[in-house]
Amino acid sequence: MSVQRPAAEQPTTELDARYSSALHPRPGAADVTATEWDKARRRLEAAEIFWVATVRPGGGPHVTPVIAAWHDGVLYFSTGPGEQKARNLAHDAHCALITGGNSLTEGFDLVVEGEAERVGDPAVLEEVIAAYEAKYGSHITSAEGTFHGIGDAMRRGDAVLFAVAPVTAYGFGRDDGVYSHTRWAF
Repeated sequence: MSVQRPAAEQPTTELDARYSSALHPRPGAADVTATEWDKARRRLEAAEIFWVATVRPGGGPHVTPVIAAWHDGVLYFSTGPGEQKARNLAHDAHCALITGGNSLTEGFDLVVEGEAERVGDPAVLEEVIAAYEAKYGSHITSAEGTFHGIGDAMRRGDAVLFAVAPVTAYGFGRDDGVYSHTRWAF
């Protein structure tokens, strides 16, 4: 599958001072630096809810929450084959996956931009199902789980798995009013 890349690949990292406390220093902000990709990647791995933004055929946006798993340098999410996001991606593969918090002064938000590719390789599918199950545990594997049977649904094609290899990613940090804006290019 063309979207997979070696897990060791590191993007270029830069702090965008225009949107960071580096340009408008506040107490404690004198040493604002770019966030290292490894730290951002760990947050992607741990995040439970993402928002996926796709483009409708008419050009309008469509945004909806999804669960996602980071595996071998790629972010994966699934949806029903007839759902709006799947129809949008069939028309235009460009998308963004967003995760983070909703506090003005604390937290770290991440935006991953790329093109979604439908996963067809059974070996990759099984690896990603295992990653989903390891990450979400009983939410996926138990009969009482929110997404019970999602792995089997993916195997049958009742849920479509998409892979998004990051092209560009952004991190927006907030630490007690100290702001950072990091850009990673892959």
